[in-house]
Amino acid sequence: MFSKSTALAALAMSMLVIGAGPASADPVPFPAMVGTLAANPKPPEVDAGPLGKINVDGVVSGLGFYQDSVAPGDRQTFADIANGQVFVQKTTGVVQFYLQAGVYSLPTVGVPYVKATTLTQNTYGALPQAFVKIVANANWSIQAGKLPTLIGPEGSYTFQNMNIQRGLLWGQENVVTRAVQINYTKGPLALSASYGDGYYSNKWNWLTGSLTYTLSKTDTLALIGGGNLGHTARNSFATPVAQNNGQIYNIIWTHTQGPWMVIPYFQYSYAPANADVSTAIGAVHSASTASGALLVQYALKDPAFHLAVRGEYISTTGSAAEGAANLLYGPGSKALSFTLTPTWQKGIFFLRGEYSYVHAYDVTPGLGLGYYGVSKKQNRLLIECGVLF
Repeated sequence: MFSKSTALAALAMSMLVIGAGPASADPVPFPAMVGTLAANPKPPEVDAGPLGKINVDGVVSGLGFYQDSVAPGDRQTFADIANGQVFVQKTTGVVQFYLQAGVYSLPTVGVPYVKATTLTQNTYGALPQAFVKIVANANWSIQAGKLPTLIGPEGSYTFQNMNIQRGLLWGQENVVTRAVQINYTKGPLALSASYGDGYYSNKWNWLTGSLTYTLSKTDTLALIGGGNLGHTARNSFATPVAQNNGQIYNIIWTHTQGPWMVIPYFQYSYAPANADVSTAIGAVHSASTASGALLVQYALKDPAFHLAVRGEYISTTGSAAEGAANLLYGPGSKALSFTLTPTWQKGIFFLRGEYSYVHAYDVTPGLGLGYYGVSKKQNRLLIECGVLF
């Protein structure tokens, strides 16, 4: 296995070399939405005097679901608020900013559901994303604060993506990071590099970089990687200690043509053995994941109706006997998932349904699905409705 320092040094060097090449950097409104839902095309605008024009928009949605293989503390049926969030942003001028405030849930396939109020309190708080962005010119910008991760093609919140629930691969990725991020764009090339606290650990030792190249009007390729330059002993709901001390890499292809959007991507992650944190997680042996996913959406004749499908497979290495970190359903476990999500939207109103299926393999008893952690399959039916105002 290559060393952590070697891999991250190579990542940083490639960012510097390629960054000397060709460029365009228009301010991009947040949160990014690459899925079946569309944001309000005319969000409310406020004249903030010396700050200029500020956009104020947001989302309110609720969800309900039925599931089998219920874990302790979870429920077979449940209804909850999915999002109650407001977005305040300035996307013009040299000094820009973004504030996202409210409550949210992060439903994920194959993972017990945590209600929105509890999850908000135990993860990123009522202000999950907040940053200032300095746009130096058409090519360069820098932002600092609580930023969305560069890792993976799926956003954090239900309304941002093709599917209501996040996937198995998303479960290995960080969500929000306190960081400083520099961005460079020119022509078909877009580069970003950030230095921050990784999985919201509050210890700044993570380096992440992304390179996106627009190959044609229909295709883009993204190479993304990040890792911990040191080690961090913190272990919490928002900061899984094994993943936070490791590395993660993506190759993402995006194809859009007519009513189709197709996103295949590959992900690899590595969690090293680390004596300083082994007492916290019992991991005295390294472990890794190798996974792939295919996300597809199709817009039917009525542009307000979309159909999205996601298929995933993830495998992990290691065994409980050798003391490897648990990255899924026990060391060495594997899983696949299938998710189907029809979506209807009319103006600011939307309604979505979803069916998801997870099948786990080589499960460690007590770490699998269901009440006793020995089940290997789970089905879920969900519905989400709301407004993007």
